[in-house]
Amino acid sequence: MREGVGVFDVSHMGEVYVEGTDARRFVNHIFTNDVTKIGDGDILYGMMLYPNGGVVDDLLVYRLAENEYFLVINAGNIAKDLAWIQDAAKGYDVQINDLSDYYGELAVQGPEAEKTLSDVLGIDASDLTFYTFKGIEKDDEKMIVSRTGYTGEDGFEVYASHEATRRFWQKLMDAGVQPCGLGCRDTLRFEAGLPLYGDELTAEITPVEAGLSMFCKLDKDEFIGKDVVARQKAEGVDRKSVGLEIEGPAIARHGYDVLDEDGNVIGTVTTGYRSITLNRNLAMALVNIGKSKLGTPVSVRVRRKTFPATVVKKRFYTPNYKK
Repeated sequence: MREGVGVFDVSHMGEVYVEGTDARRFVNHIFTNDVTKIGDGDILYGMMLYPNGGVVDDLLVYRLAENEYFLVINAGNIAKDLAWIQDAAKGYDVQINDLSDYYGELAVQGPEAEKTLSDVLGIDASDLTFYTFKGIEKDDEKMIVSRTGYTGEDGFEVYASHEATRRFWQKLMDAGVQPCGLGCRDTLRFEAGLPLYGDELTAEITPVEAGLSMFCKLDKDEFIGKDVVARQKAEGVDRKSVGLEIEGPAIARHGYDVLDEDGNVIGTVTTGYRSITLNRNLAMALVNIGKSKLGTPVSVRVRRKTFPATVVKKRFYTPNYKK
C-alpha cells in the first residue's frame, strides 16, 4: 500500500451531525482544537476531554457551515461518545443526530489513491488539500469526500450510504485494488506515530502525557478539561508517551512492562509491532518522565524474558501526505 494503493472498509466508524444556532460555540466547548479558526470544507483533529483531562475520544471535526459540523468518532466509542455529547449539550441551542447507521466509509490510501478515485470511482478529488473535504453528488446520492488518511500516506475517505459503499467497494475490487484489513491499518498508523484510542489515549491518559497537547488550543476561552491541560503544560507531567526500538527478536505487545537498567518497572507498552516497512521491532510506550529522553536505554519484558531497548522518536516512518 505504501507503494501503490489499498482500500479499507471503515464503515464501523461513527458519524455525528451537530447543527443549530450554538453549534460552533458548542463544538468548541467539547473539542480541544479551535473550530473558529477554520472555514467551510476544513477538517480539524483533536480530542474531547473529561473534566479531569482524561480523553473521552479523539476525533475529526468537519466544518460544513458556520453552525453545521460533522464529527467522526471511533467505532468502539459511539454509544459512550454520543451520551457524553448529548449531556454536554444541555443549555446549548443545538441538534445532535447520530448518523453512524446511515454512513458507510471507505478509506482509499496510498500514492495512487487520487488516480484510483478518478479512474475507478469517477471522483475527482484533485482539488482537495490535506485535511479538507467537499460534498459531492453522484448517482443521485449526496456524499462526503475528504483527504486526511490514517496510514502516513496520501489518502481519501468516502462517506456514503451502505448501498453506495458496497457498490464502490465492488468497483475497486474489480479494478484490482488491494483490500486491506484493520490489522494492516493499525501497523501503518503505528509506523507513522499516530495514536489509537484505547492504546495511546484513554480516559486515564491526558493529551499532554500522550504528546498531543499541540491539538489543545489554550488560547481559546474555554473547553472541557482546559484547566488540567494548562496546568500540566505549565508544571509538567510524571509520564510521557515515547517510541522504543527493541533489540533482538522480541515483539512488545500492549500492556508489557518497560524496565529501567535496574529492573524497575517504569512504564508500559501501548502498541508494539515488527515494522514491515522498516524491518525493525518497535513500540510506543508510556514511561516515567525521567526515562523519556531520546537515547535512554531501557528494556522490555516479553513474557519471562527481558530485551534491551532504546527510547527513540515515536514517528518511526516519515509520512508522505500531500500538503
